[in-house]
Amino acid sequence: MTATPSTPRGLIIAAAASGSGKSTLTMGLLRALHQRGVGVQPFKCGPDYIDPAFHTAACGRTSYNLDVWAMRPAFIEQTIMRAGSDADLCIAEGVMGLFDGAKGPGKTGTGSTADFALLSGWPVVLVLDVAAQAETAAAVTLGMHTYRKGLPIAGVILNRVGGPGHIAMVAEAIANLDIPVIGAILRTGDAQLGSRHLGLVQAQELADLDARIDAIARAINDGLDLDRLTALAKPLNVPDYRKQKPLQPLPPPGQRIAVAKDRAFSFLYPHLLDAWRAAGAEIIPFSPLADEAPDETCDAIWLPGGYPELHAGLLAQAATFRAGMHRTAARGAAVHGECGGYMVLGEGLEDADGQRFAMLGLLGLETSFKKRRLNLGYRRVDLLDADGTPVPGARFTGHEFHYTTVIANPDAPYAVIHDASGQRTPDQGARRGNVTGSFFHVLDRAD
Repeated sequence: MTATPSTPRGLIIAAAASGSGKSTLTMGLLRALHQRGVGVQPFKCGPDYIDPAFHTAACGRTSYNLDVWAMRPAFIEQTIMRAGSDADLCIAEGVMGLFDGAKGPGKTGTGSTADFALLSGWPVVLVLDVAAQAETAAAVTLGMHTYRKGLPIAGVILNRVGGPGHIAMVAEAIANLDIPVIGAILRTGDAQLGSRHLGLVQAQELADLDARIDAIARAINDGLDLDRLTALAKPLNVPDYRKQKPLQPLPPPGQRIAVAKDRAFSFLYPHLLDAWRAAGAEIIPFSPLADEAPDETCDAIWLPGGYPELHAGLLAQAATFRAGMHRTAARGAAVHGECGGYMVLGEGLEDADGQRFAMLGLLGLETSFKKRRLNLGYRRVDLLDADGTPVPGARFTGHEFHYTTVIANPDAPYAVIHDASGQRTPDQGARRGNVTGSFFHVLDRAD
């Protein structure tokens, strides 16, 4: 394929396992390149809300998710083209280990970073946590390099090294594989970021975030050969892109959509908002934590996921928010909650200490965080109408990720929901008139 100036060049930052430091390294790399004047466009492989917020904070450009299980190939390509065609370089952070994905295939692949690499044609740069390794790191690199035909490792970054001697031992062994070592990051706790049950503490919660990212960027500048790294980038593999017709976008739930947006409701994919706006919808944000009611003229309300369990007391006392939600629902506006928003639409939420807080009561759902249970994975969804029949053309793909236990759900199901292996999930969401909700986070259409 012949590259053109508008064809985004990119790299993929991957690892052998979660916890290897690729999120922190990606954030620092984005800031370091941004400080050099490079227009760098971030992406995140797989379903994730938290890492992309750090990407955006690091380089000032909205980070988009690229999910090869839930998204159609052309949709992935068009997302990259829209976001990255004016960038000097694209950096995509991988998900989990390089070859880790779902049990069953989705729209484009199993959801692994390797699948995305083969689709995009972008080279893989492997982050190796060598804190407790020396020459064995070369064996890991060789295995990753040869495991899947057509997916070579373009370069290696050594993370959490102990010093010059440690770097030399590892780098010399990897050099025998003819795979370049781009640099090394010293083992230090100076730039650590806090975490909780769904991942890193959110970017918006860290008052000193800029200083932390700058510290990571300094380590990147000191430890990596950035010129050598960026030279590895290749253009996106999008043959026949110009011939493709625009895909049908994700449909907006209304014309004027009131969207909850604060620390309790922060999990909303930017490509979803882009699709709604492209369809002519207007987005009107409001903050339940600030006890704000949704816009009185809206014809739809969307409560995204987030961390309502951390703010259940405030939400239970938000009288203006509660009254506004009930007024809007009573006049027939479409009201929907995703995951955390679903829980807030319910009757009550029990926090980790076992204290129950009254929620909105627009659905009969009762949930608990005291009885924690991990619910994680990709989902295929067929929406149901009020009479329980499938809605024509309403098939979607996405994911579920929460630690909630459902204590009660007396309402009619919202959808027929299956996991990646084809098994029906325990909870099928809820519908009460024009109020709906589920733990499902939508990523793309299934058609």
